[in-house]
Amino acid sequence: MSRVQLALNVSDLDEAITFYSRLFQASPAKVRPGYANFAVDEPPLKLVLIEGVGEPGSVNHLGVEVASTEDVAAATSTFIGAGLQTEVEEGTTCCYAVQDKVWVDGPDGARWEIYTVLADAEDSEYLGGDQRCCTSALVEPMAASAPPSGCC
Repeated sequence: MSRVQLALNVSDLDEAITFYSRLFQASPAKVRPGYANFAVDEPPLKLVLIEGVGEPGSVNHLGVEVASTEDVAAATSTFIGAGLQTEVEEGTTCCYAVQDKVWVDGPDGARWEIYTVLADAEDSEYLGGDQRCCTSALVEPMAASAPPSGCC
C-alpha cells in the first residue's frame, strides 16, 4: 500500500475539515489541535491539514506514505543512488504519529517525504522553526554518496 500525501496549510481547520469531508466523501482519520488528516481510498491520498502555518491554501509539503520501514530504506537507497541529498529520520514523532522517513528537496524547494507510520502518538511537535512539517528532529543532510544510518 502506498499513497501520495498532500499537506496543506489552512486558516480554519474546522472549515477545511467540513470542505474536504464533502469533497472526498470521507471523515478525517485523525484530528488534533491545529491538525487533521484523511486517509482517502479513492483516489489513494493522504490529505494533511495544518492550521495557522504558512499562507492559507498553500502546500506545506508533499510525500508518499509507504507500508514499511524497509520501503523507506529502499527509497533512501534509490535517492542516494540517483545523487539526491537526503535527510533521514528514524522513530521520529511527527504529525501525531511515530514515523520512519526520508526527505528530499525538489529543484524549486518543494519538500518531499517518503514515510511509514509505526504507531499513533497523542502528543507531537509537528512543526519546526522554519514551518516545515516534522523538522524538529531532522538529522544533518547526508552527502549523496554516504549511506544512511540504519539502512542496508
